[in-house]
Amino acid sequence: MAFPRTRRVRAGSIDTFVAEMGPEGGRPVLFLHGNPDTHSVWEPVCNRLALQLRCIAPDLPGFGKTDNDQGVSLVDQSKWVRELCDALGLEKLDLVVHDVGGPYGLAFAAEYPARIRTLTILNTIFSPTYRWHFWARVWRTKWLGEASLKIMNKPLFLRELKRGSPRIPKAYAEAAYDEITPRSKAAVLRWYRAMDPQVFGGWDVRLRAGVANIPTRVIWGDLDPFIGPQHADDYGADRTDIHHLVDAGHWVQQEEPEKVAQIIGDLCLHHGA
Repeated sequence: MAFPRTRRVRAGSIDTFVAEMGPEGGRPVLFLHGNPDTHSVWEPVCNRLALQLRCIAPDLPGFGKTDNDQGVSLVDQSKWVRELCDALGLEKLDLVVHDVGGPYGLAFAAEYPARIRTLTILNTIFSPTYRWHFWARVWRTKWLGEASLKIMNKPLFLRELKRGSPRIPKAYAEAAYDEITPRSKAAVLRWYRAMDPQVFGGWDVRLRAGVANIPTRVIWGDLDPFIGPQHADDYGADRTDIHHLVDAGHWVQQEEPEKVAQIIGDLCLHHGA
């Protein structure tokens, strides 16, 4: 089932598209997607949680139906999440992040940990020790990045998503391709060129300190060729509950929605009141 409620809100200067399902007065869970996705990547998970939780899934700046008029420093990304939460009236929330949505949400958590009830992290980066994968290095290279996105066709796109997640549903992969626009391509280049892993230095320490007492789960698809399973430990292996899904890849929420929803639901419903 698709998200039954959608609206547009102003997150600072950004006209932001937001999709929701679940009880409007329920406990709010904010889901932040990655590249090349939109809010719709969370549909299978949210469909399983919506009986008990208010699931809120925006399109990130430049993706889907959200404008791209903003900076892309970690401060800018945190600011957008804060302004979005303010616009939605979310003083405190459960936060779920994946891929590009990781730095957005984790920068916010590092700066405003008091607003986070629980934190769930899926295959993303927030460490200066990370080294970019092949496509990220291409996108970070002037002219080459533009050329790669210009010649990208559907067969290549579907092949790469399949490589990233062997069991990703074909229907979802095809729908994701249809969501790509010139605006989202520009957003990809801007974001990756701003996110040298060195920018996470210090922020990763702030994050671990800020969420030290916040119930946190890491859900990792170990077949991810872009961000290896060793990076699941970046978020504090000594105090974080880490779930390695050995038969899933980068888009773990599409391959294992039942397991992902179960972990998120258990965390949100039993912790961080």
